Amino acid sequence: MKLYPYVIELKRPSYRLIDFISQLLLLISLSAFTYALFEGLPVNKIAIYLSAGGIIGWWIYCLIQNRKEQIPYYRWGIFLACLGWWYLPKGGWICAVYVLAGFFEKQAKFPEELAFDQDEIVVNSLPKKHIYWEELNNVVIKDGLLTIDFKNNKLLQKEIQSGSNAKDEQDFNEFCRNRLQAKA
Repeated sequence: MKLYPYVIELKRPSYRLIDFISQLLLLISLSAFTYALFEGLPVNKIAIYLSAGGIIGWWIYCLIQNRKEQIPYYRWGIFLACLGWWYLPKGGWICAVYVLAGFFEKQAKFPEELAFDQDEIVVNSLPKKHIYWEELNNVVIKDGLLTIDFKNNKLLQKEIQSGSNAKDEQDFNEFCRNRLQAKA
């Protein structure tokens, strides 16, 4: 594993839309499971009850996390819903959709970070993006704002997560200035 002298975490966006979609998926699942049980569809009732109970329990846990101002991850509830869909008639394809939604929910909430080293800047996206110092005119942090100026007239400005101070900004800016001069 490569160690980077500077890792900058960008400010997290609001995850309200992602949380809304996750909760909607859970609500749809609970509704479908309730319908299947009350209509007497040929299902494994134990699996459906366990799945529904697990969804409700995980949803309550996520609501508690949200009240503590922590980021709730609904993916385990979505995976439990997938289990229930698997036991419903013709629910296999919906199960596949729920598996994908569970994996993407975690990735969508992953903090955006930029790692800086002697050779490049790495953006932790899927797939990882590499920006080489030769492509840049300037990189600077000022007043909590990261600015990356590309030679192709592209400009990237992002707010960073709070926690840096003037000394950290000065050290980072000096590092970037030295890397840009060395690659010029």
